[in-house]
Amino acid sequence: MLDIILKELDFDDHFQFAGVCKNWRAFHENYGRNFLASQEPLLLQISDHVEESYSFISIPDQKVYPLEMMKGFLCSCVTFSSGYFITTKSNNSFMLINPFTRIKNVINTPISEVKSCYSIDRALLAFGKCSKEFVLVVLCEHRLHVFQSRSCGWVSYSTTGDQGRVVDFVVLHNIIYIVTHKANIGVLSLNYANIKFPKLKSTPNVTFSHCRLVNCDEQLLVVDVMFQEIRNVYKIDFSTMDYVKLKTLGDIALFVGSDSDRSNCYALSNPNRWGYERNLVYVIDHLSVICSVYSRDDKKLKKRITLLASHGTSFLKFEWCFRHLEYNIDYSLVE
Repeated sequence: MLDIILKELDFDDHFQFAGVCKNWRAFHENYGRNFLASQEPLLLQISDHVEESYSFISIPDQKVYPLEMMKGFLCSCVTFSSGYFITTKSNNSFMLINPFTRIKNVINTPISEVKSCYSIDRALLAFGKCSKEFVLVVLCEHRLHVFQSRSCGWVSYSTTGDQGRVVDFVVLHNIIYIVTHKANIGVLSLNYANIKFPKLKSTPNVTFSHCRLVNCDEQLLVVDVMFQEIRNVYKIDFSTMDYVKLKTLGDIALFVGSDSDRSNCYALSNPNRWGYERNLVYVIDHLSVICSVYSRDDKKLKKRITLLASHGTSFLKFEWCFRHLEYNIDYSLVE
């Protein structure tokens, strides 16, 4: 019954559901995670119509959910990670906002490190395993910065050298992995400010300036993206420590946002369960309200989906939101 009821509620109503009483709040905390895991990926729309507003769009259900809680926040959204908006404010601080639980965290940052939201290329939020501690990883003008709540401080990592500059990162098996533009895979140490690079048998002979790391069913995928076009997809085979080029996605669908330089890339196995199709790539067209769907095998356009934009075509960006995906890290795994 609750599945049926909650599917008809918007996100503000979901929050009010938990506020009825202590028993309802406890039930919502236990039930909410399973409920979110059963829900389809959403699109986050950031609109600049009159004033900046935020909405979630469900493509399979053809619904728009305005986020009333975001009204009045003078901030710019960088990305969505582990269920939180990662935003920057005019004073160069970060604000982490969970639209489902209303939890907010403010992180101050040295002005010399992060000058504005426009200089931030990538960002990721991960939580300590079995703890409330969290880590914020930010890539800014080819420099890697990490904030850890346990020390309440920022640490800068060196991203120069023969291995290449860092272009993306993701959490896999409770470890933060990075990839450089030279296709080298590294492990980010949180106990010491360094990056360890396991030796690979070989790397693709391409420049991965805009590649994305993706965790798909505990497999590490490297997606070669250029101007919203997915050129190649690789899997890192840890048993042989080698790149494996995928000729087909099989039972996987890929999702790319409207800003190919900054948007995350996601993978979804068994996508038919949520109203999407296997072996297809869903790409939000730049500066439009169209989601183009391509075949991974021949890269031919299969269909174009018109999005239910809440304010016409006046918007800043679209970003995919996998609301159940939460990254967890284990400090003991990387010394």
